[in-house]
Amino acid sequence: MNTLVIGSGGREAAIVKALAKSKHSEKIYILNGNDGVTEAECVTDIDVSDHQKIGEFARDNKIDWVFIGPEAPLSEGLTDTLEDDFGLKVFGPRKYEAQMESSKAFTKALMEKYDIPTATHKTFTSVEDSKTYLKTSDFPIVLKKDGLAAGKGVIIAHTLEEALDGVDALQTEGEELVIEEFLDGDEFSLMVFVNGDTFIPFNIIAQDHKRAYDGDKGPNTGGMGVYAPVDYIDQKYVDEAIEKIVKPTVDAMVSEGMNYFGVLYLGAIVTKDGVKTIEYNARLGDPEAQVLLDLMESDLLEVLMDLDKKQATELKFRDEYVVGVMLASKNYPGTPVLGSEVVIPESIQDDCIISALKRTGDTTFQTSGGRTVLVLGRGQTIEDAKTDAYNKVSQIEFENDAVFYRKDIGHRAF
Repeated sequence: MNTLVIGSGGREAAIVKALAKSKHSEKIYILNGNDGVTEAECVTDIDVSDHQKIGEFARDNKIDWVFIGPEAPLSEGLTDTLEDDFGLKVFGPRKYEAQMESSKAFTKALMEKYDIPTATHKTFTSVEDSKTYLKTSDFPIVLKKDGLAAGKGVIIAHTLEEALDGVDALQTEGEELVIEEFLDGDEFSLMVFVNGDTFIPFNIIAQDHKRAYDGDKGPNTGGMGVYAPVDYIDQKYVDEAIEKIVKPTVDAMVSEGMNYFGVLYLGAIVTKDGVKTIEYNARLGDPEAQVLLDLMESDLLEVLMDLDKKQATELKFRDEYVVGVMLASKNYPGTPVLGSEVVIPESIQDDCIISALKRTGDTTFQTSGGRTVLVLGRGQTIEDAKTDAYNKVSQIEFENDAVFYRKDIGHRAF
């Protein structure tokens, strides 16, 4: 089978690696890819926003499956164009269904209508109304920008002053802002393959590290590290999430006339009142995908074919731990400083999932984005995997503070 992966980050590089392991895989293309992708042909002369040209490329190259990685093209209707105009098979929800991620207000309203556990919330379109509500609220409190924000549209405000500043940062007049209660507890990420009323949850969960700095301090990011599996969160809470959140959500989407086909990513939290929904995403998580797909033993193309036919399939994962440590450019998640040199020894490059590095030599790269590379460590215990990851990180050379990374990835597991 010929496949086309859409996207240029670490998640898409991990998808390519997983597809390359399939016995059904023939030719793999990635649009636009990055300098760390070696298992696919990078298509760099088509813009990801040019849906018609993508469709023409897929048609001309006899693509059997298109796998859309990032949220932006999903929310812009790339799936709709490829399916409707070119008759292609696409793994990734259509524009209406992608609102599960692209509109927090939409998803909150759905969960409220169908009594799916989540934080209590209110949605405002007026800046003044948002600020008035906050003046009578308890703290901490969470502000969520409606729409896509690359994981950076959330502010946890601990004081009224922080909250009012947060409104100014996230909301413009007429745009929706979701304000919700702060939930305290252990978070986890659960990926679910969905086709209409059929769903297949991953057998293992991952735990992302959203804050920029050690000790879960600093601003929210797209993710500074991740590990899987997460043993210290009891399986009963994962089962509860599937039974009380995922299944009702899938049923709700069907009831609302949605035909969801793709990954539904549940960000969940274990609270004193049970498991609740933090957020939904309409694609694999990044960096969760990098560790989960590394652990997956199932043939990804076979899984997609079974899911397409709504046939029962079991996902299998290697009995091991994987820890991923993200190296980010200076000033991230603000405006990153780019163009700094990073040296990655050839001996560890296979375990470095590149997101935003431009190759300048066999071992030399330049930073070209905020989150640059996720370094994977593996082991029979979480301790061994963490040690392996940081041993590899220590071999990477860079100029002074050109990049930074958290030194406590996986700390909740200990």
